[in-house]
Parts: sequence; structure tokens; C-alpha cells
Amino acid sequence: MATRYVMQRDTRAWRLQVRISFGLAVLCAAVGVIQMPGQDLDRAFLAIGMLFCLFATFAVAKTQRDNRDGQVDTSQWVMTVWIAFAAAVLLTGWGLWRMQIDVWQKYYMLVSWLFLVSSTFTLSKTVRDAQEADLMARRMAAVREADGGKDAA
Repeated sequence: MATRYVMQRDTRAWRLQVRISFGLAVLCAAVGVIQMPGQDLDRAFLAIGMLFCLFATFAVAKTQRDNRDGQVDTSQWVMTVWIAFAAAVLLTGWGLWRMQIDVWQKYYMLVSWLFLVSSTFTLSKTVRDAQEADLMARRMAAVREADGGKDAA
């Protein structure tokens, strides 16, 4: 008996929402950093921290997904990815905490930072789901072609 997989693709509306949310998160974070009062060095630190978080989040999402069915990456790589993510979050949080700005501005940056991280995870998952669904569809088409078009029931 053949194993059958159910492929449920994300809707076009969901994929659009995910991309718009990610774009808005990047835009909100960028506007916040650019418009932030204070020293240029503080803004530069915050911008670097946000980018570090962005890239570390993509790395964590990819590493977790790659290793979900069994570890394919080395333990050192997995540890490095998680340490980088923790460092990105802690250093950015520390930088935001110590900035000499109004509380509402800190809250704006905190919310836009969390929005950036969460939308990055969501975008990563959505893109990877689509890639895996396409791969599964190609494999299923190849199996059908190899069977001469017969449906393996």
C-alpha cells in the first residue's frame, strides 16, 4: 500500500499577507531607526542590531526546518546559530534599553523589532512550505510518469 501525503498549499491571500507584513516590519523598523532622536552612534548600533536579528532569525528558522526530521547539520552549527540569535536579541535589547530616548520611542522600537522577528519567522515558513510542496508535487508527477500514468491506489 502506497503512502499518500496531503499537500495543502497556502492561499494566495496568505502569501500576500505574509510578504506585506514582512515589508511593513522592515519599513517600521527602518523608519524608527532613521527618525530616532539621539546620537548617530546609537542609531547605527540599533540598525546593526535589527539587521543582526533579521539574519539570525532567518538562520534559526532554516536550521530548525532543515533538522526537523533528524539532524543534518553539525551540532556546532546548530549551537552557533542559536548563540548568534541569542546574542542578536540580547545585544539589540541592551542597546535599546540604554538609549536616551523617550519611553514611547523605546516602545515603538520594541514593537517594530518584535514585529520584524515574528514576520521573519512567518515569511521563512511560508517560503519553505511552498518550496516543499513544489518538490513533493514534482516527485509525485515523476512517480506517476514512471508508473505509466496509473494511479497507485
